[in-house]
Amino acid sequence: MTDQNRSLTKGSNANSLVSVWIAGALILGSIAGLIFWALQAAYTFG
Repeated sequence: MTDQNRSLTKGSNANSLVSVWIAGALILGSIAGLIFWALQAAYTFG
């Protein structure tokens, strides 16, 4: 049993390019949203 098969996601396409792009977009989008919210809370624009 290799280390790759021991992961939690045992799907056949767990590391497909589409899922990697979707996960990356979600992570980067949430980080950008948090930064935008923090800037709005700290400095009231408008």
